[in-house]
Amino acid sequence: MDRRKQREIARKGGMAAHRKGTAHEFTAEEARFAGRKGGQQVATNRGHMIEIGRLGGRRSAERRKNRATADNPQPLRVDISPKMPRIEADVSADSAVRQHGPDSDQPRQHGAIADELNLQN
Repeated sequence: MDRRKQREIARKGGMAAHRKGTAHEFTAEEARFAGRKGGQQVATNRGHMIEIGRLGGRRSAERRKNRATADNPQPLRVDISPKMPRIEADVSADSAVRQHGPDSDQPRQHGAIADELNLQN
């Protein structure tokens, strides 16, 4: 008999037992024992325990970081990938943004202010 057919028969039997009033209902003590037994079974899988511990640690650290940020807001920091060239941005007194990159011979102007400056030239 395939699993689906077996499950369907068991489901019908359980529903009939509940209607009749003879179905087993777990006591709090039986439920505790079953939960303990299941927890012991899961704990034997060391790889699984390592993974859920790592996930819990990451979530805990993230919550701690979010809580600290909410209490003391810090400026946004952007992590630049080591594969990307480092770009430094300077804002001069006339509000034009100039970027100096490793490939540039001279400062370049970018953004809406740069467009306005190019129109004025």
